[in-house]
Amino acid sequence: MFGIGMPEMIIILVIALIVIGPHKLPELAKSLGKGLAEFKKASEGFQRSVQEEANKAEEPVPQVKGAPVTTEPISVHASAEPQPVEKKETPHA
Repeated sequence: MFGIGMPEMIIILVIALIVIGPHKLPELAKSLGKGLAEFKKASEGFQRSVQEEANKAEEPVPQVKGAPVTTEPISVHASAEPQPVEKKETPHA
């Protein structure tokens, strides 16, 4: 378990028992277990959503007859920042 042997686990348990006390140790262990379970559940949900998005990205896009083929992604949302405008200078006579 995480590269920790039985003697190390016993030492950690004894130190925790001395520092925390015998009455609070089971409550602390229960809270820690619940927190780890929630973290595992959230990470599995995140992995599942990333996998779903990756699968959607790999699906071929249906082609419309006569439509030009582009390799650049189409932006759905307009940018909130204004785009720079290039000014062409005219030579002064």
